[in-house]
Amino acid sequence: MERLEHYRQIIRQVLISHATFESGDSDIECQLVFDTENDHYQILDIGWEGMKRVYNCYIHLDIKDGKIWIQRNMTDVDIAQELVEMGVAKEDIVLGLHPPYKRQYTGYGVA
Repeated sequence: MERLEHYRQIIRQVLISHATFESGDSDIECQLVFDTENDHYQILDIGWEGMKRVYNCYIHLDIKDGKIWIQRNMTDVDIAQELVEMGVAKEDIVLGLHPPYKRQYTGYGVA
């Protein structure tokens, strides 16, 4: 349980560091979603750009079976490497954005 809470804190730190909260006249809001009961964590941009609806999930991380799953990363940042640098073991990181048959070749954990 201690490791699980530690991973939750690391995920929060990573997402907060990547969230962009812009002030001013922007109609687009950056939202951090921390569902600690089900262990789902996301960064969303929500709002309007003129007449166009904006709803984008840039980063989505989950904790499943004691491992951090990277479900989506639409940034230029290597989230897995950041997690490793913060103390998460490579075998506890699953690149869920890759097909299951490729995960064994990533250097990270498999489901």
